[in-house]
Amino acid sequence: MSNDAVTPPTGEDETGDDELVCQIRAARSAYRGRLLHVEELEVELPNGKLVRHETVRHPGAVGIVALDERSRVLLVRQYRTPLARVTLEIPAGKIDAGEQPEACARRELAEETGLSAREISPMASLAIAAGYSDEILHLYRATGLVPCVGAEADEDEFVATVWVALSELLAWVRSGRVQDSKTVIAALMLAVPC
Repeated sequence: MSNDAVTPPTGEDETGDDELVCQIRAARSAYRGRLLHVEELEVELPNGKLVRHETVRHPGAVGIVALDERSRVLLVRQYRTPLARVTLEIPAGKIDAGEQPEACARRELAEETGLSAREISPMASLAIAAGYSDEILHLYRATGLVPCVGAEADEDEFVATVWVALSELLAWVRSGRVQDSKTVIAALMLAVPC
């Protein structure tokens, strides 16, 4: 299947909202790290006023909705330093330079779960935090799961897997046990198929 089956918006205004479009007049790098790049932008608002915006540049990521033959969802438990706690999430990871989203999804599934998928298909592309970041996360559905030989997790990644029925996952979302946005969206998309 083509990697561009779910294509993000081009940024071109196709809705007639020209009066809402802002223009970037200047950009300055404020921080460049291993994963993120923060820019300070001078933005001209539609009324001509200049303001400063901080924008986090991110290479993009994938999330994998792995389903077994009983339609259970595979989650990973891992410690998230920014939240200072263990979270429950669908497997996910950053797209490497030059890597296509589907290839990244296959790689991350193998690295985090030790599984590969006979079938993988795009579900949606999500702007994770459009108010301050350009990150796009591509959700994929993975089925026909089989053990993957030779897959190894990143040396700084420690995860445990858990299978959960969709009804239980939805209950965990409602109770706040699952708060990760990509996982919440994936659960809702499974519950209300498009």
